[in-house]
Amino acid sequence: MNRAALDSIPVAPANLAPPAPDYSWPAPYRSAMFLSFDVDAESAWTSKDAAHAERLVTMSYGAYEARVGTPKLLELLDQLGLKGTFFITGWAVDAYPAMAEAILRGGHEIGHHGYHHLMPDPGAPFIEEEVERGFETLKRRLGVVPTGYRAPYGEFTEGLRQILVKHGIVYTSSFRDDVRPYRHVLSDGRPGPIELPVTASYDDWMHGLSTRFSPRSIFPKEHVLSLWKDELDEVRDWGAMVTTVLHPQCSGRPMRLRLLREFLTYAKDCPDLWITTGAAIAENFLTHERAA
Repeated sequence: MNRAALDSIPVAPANLAPPAPDYSWPAPYRSAMFLSFDVDAESAWTSKDAAHAERLVTMSYGAYEARVGTPKLLELLDQLGLKGTFFITGWAVDAYPAMAEAILRGGHEIGHHGYHHLMPDPGAPFIEEEVERGFETLKRRLGVVPTGYRAPYGEFTEGLRQILVKHGIVYTSSFRDDVRPYRHVLSDGRPGPIELPVTASYDDWMHGLSTRFSPRSIFPKEHVLSLWKDELDEVRDWGAMVTTVLHPQCSGRPMRLRLLREFLTYAKDCPDLWITTGAAIAENFLTHERAA
């Protein structure tokens, strides 16, 4: 990196929003879990390299979502009586409409996750087109106008934030800088969407993605379960929130589904924990914000 590039870095926080307000959770809860899933299917792989579309074994990792992973996760959530938010790419909805319809039929929230799962890098073309095409697909295929958005690859730019405001997104869930919801502030000072921050340790892609492209080992169930329980218990003591980022092509695999079943059963037994959708958590934030 050259000196000019270093000198161009602003000496200021990247996020202009103040720390999250300490709004209470609905009684009788003292903490919350935003139970969320990212449904990418093959777009997780073609977004890295369009040529992967002709590499059929590579594509089969993504296809597992529609064939096995998502149905198994929906079955588990139904057994446990839980509702979650599924951020789904427009490509996955077009390619697998029956899978998307099953998510909706299960009573779960559908969130926006781009169309081709392209990373919204600064200056990258197609960002607004990706957002608009995702909206169009969800409306055309499912009759859904999503209020929540999660950025592909969990990346964000100021331009994307302004595009989402223009299109009426109520909340986003991509940042890793707090343990409670807060409201974004745009670069011009206007209010942005509500942020439901992600809890990095609850990204199953980090612990259990089984592919030949992954540099990581698969962590055994006992290790991940210990991480997840410890973080949840401390967050409950703080009265804060955890946000999961679960992928059907990862947590829909047999050994990972068993892990998730044990963890969610543990979480359900916590009487102070509100396990719910992004829309419900955003609405709780709005209720307190209006009152304030």
